[in-house]
Amino acid sequence: MIDALTTLLSSQMMQRSLLAALIVGLTAPIIGTYLVHRRLAMLGDGIGHISLTGVALGWLAGTFANVTPADSWAIPGAVVVSLLGAVTIELVRQSGRTSGDTALAMLFYGGIAGGVLLIGLAGGTSAQLNSYLFGSISTVRWSDITLITILGVAIVALGVGLAPALFSVTNDEDFARSTGLPVRTLSLLIAILSALTVAVAMRVVGSLLVSALMVIPVAIAQLGARSFRSTMGIAMGLGVLTCTCGLSLTYFVDLSPGATIVVGAIGLYAIGFMIRAALDRIRRVRRLRVARTHNQHPERSTARSHAPRKDQTCSA
Repeated sequence: MIDALTTLLSSQMMQRSLLAALIVGLTAPIIGTYLVHRRLAMLGDGIGHISLTGVALGWLAGTFANVTPADSWAIPGAVVVSLLGAVTIELVRQSGRTSGDTALAMLFYGGIAGGVLLIGLAGGTSAQLNSYLFGSISTVRWSDITLITILGVAIVALGVGLAPALFSVTNDEDFARSTGLPVRTLSLLIAILSALTVAVAMRVVGSLLVSALMVIPVAIAQLGARSFRSTMGIAMGLGVLTCTCGLSLTYFVDLSPGATIVVGAIGLYAIGFMIRAALDRIRRVRRLRVARTHNQHPERSTARSHAPRKDQTCSA
């Protein structure tokens, strides 16, 4: 086991990939907590689809600029287009002219279609988008790590540092507006952070599965957490655990890293759900026993209620 871990950590490819997985696992649940609480869990999926257009656009620009490799500008392109898409859908949602579901649907279909169209113009094929669709540890470069780290620091700083204000907006917009908070700006900030999260996670889990990493750790945390802050903290820990463990497994077994991470997270949710269900059942049985005892011997409870307390006896 120690030799296997040593071999894993000595690989430069795995060093880059594990660092990227650590950042992704830490940052994705931060924004996911706000989206789940706001019931916009599918927003990350919509942005993930439109980011494919950004990948292909960056690829096309790199081809015209004779950049080597041609996809060097793919992630920066995904960042720009994801930001534009996130801001657009938030403005559409705030205007009320188009429902959020309709705007998300346009992002879904337009993002994939635009990506396939532009990658063809760049001289590539749709198969070359697979590493961005489902993640690929072998394609992570140090330049990607630098960009992912910068974006990750921004997400943590804003998502955690502005947590009270962002929580107020996600919990009750009308109340937040009455307190003087810039609701429109904060809502746009959540959308922008969602876009940055998609760009950060694209290399590890892929754009099609990034939404799962934003939502599932939060869903697991909600099974046991009792506050918004604890939900976010537990979700961040679970995100790091699932990303690093799932990615490490793909080093020894030939599996897709994104699919392995997501399936592992779903497995954790299933285990947590069963544990929560068992604990709820135990509590329910205990309450029924107490109720039955009360119904069978009501005179005992009456006697206890009328019996003088020790402090009353002493004062008398």
